[in-house]
Amino acid sequence: MAQAPPEQINAQFGGKSNLFAQTASGSSDSQDHNATGNAQLPKGVVLDKDGKPCRTCTSMSSWRALTKQAQADPSANTSSSSTTTSTNPLAAPATPSPSSIPSDCPPDVEALGRSTWTLLHSMAATYPEKADTKQQEDMGGFLKLFSRLYPCWVCADDFQGWMAHPSGNNRPKLGGRKEFGWWMCEAHNEVNRKLGKPEFDCRFWEERWRSGWKDGRCD
Repeated sequence: MAQAPPEQINAQFGGKSNLFAQTASGSSDSQDHNATGNAQLPKGVVLDKDGKPCRTCTSMSSWRALTKQAQADPSANTSSSSTTTSTNPLAAPATPSPSSIPSDCPPDVEALGRSTWTLLHSMAATYPEKADTKQQEDMGGFLKLFSRLYPCWVCADDFQGWMAHPSGNNRPKLGGRKEFGWWMCEAHNEVNRKLGKPEFDCRFWEERWRSGWKDGRCD
């Protein structure tokens, strides 16, 4: 595992490196067209399973580009079910900084992902030190449902596939807080690797998400 000094921790976990920031975009082999075949969707726009643009699967910058395209060409119909996308998590443009996005806008894929990781890491941090059978069943059931119901379907499919790896190494480790917290950290790092982001040193996961840093900055 790559070690991250404390001063880099917030940048790593507060940025865009999250399992639920998977995005999709067109490629040279499979371009995005509407029903008329004339308008190419902006790079990074992800379609939902019904063929319509998926807001919670798309970055804010790509969504704004789509909106501008629609305003420039009202006849363009980007909701056609015939539109196709690829699923390259590295291809989407970066989302504008949080300060440039109004706080009352629907979340894009990255804002949703950051909030989700805060929830998941916090759940791991408050998980029982030693979980009984019922607690393990409850958390396991939650993770299964969560991976099916997550608002970004591309992200949900990615998480399901990662947990179901044939090796069995990625199954949730639910015996107690330490192993569950480490498992969650590794899940987060999996996407850090996919996105080319620095990995978080999982030895510090409890300081980041449970106890606070030893230098007292969180007290």
